[in-house]
Amino acid sequence: MSCPICARKTDPRYRPFCSRRCADIDLGKWLSGAYAVPAHEPEEWDEDTTGDTPPR
Repeated sequence: MSCPICARKTDPRYRPFCSRRCADIDLGKWLSGAYAVPAHEPEEWDEDTTGDTPPR
């Protein structure tokens, strides 16, 4: 297995990364929004609805 950031051999202490540096780079990408999980909102979701969750 190779590091997803730099492609070097992984280190068991930082797996799946090769070093703390690459692990921190990956964390920074998540925190900055560079990585995102695509989501699909149902069509019946109404933006005027109050609350944090869509109606069921």
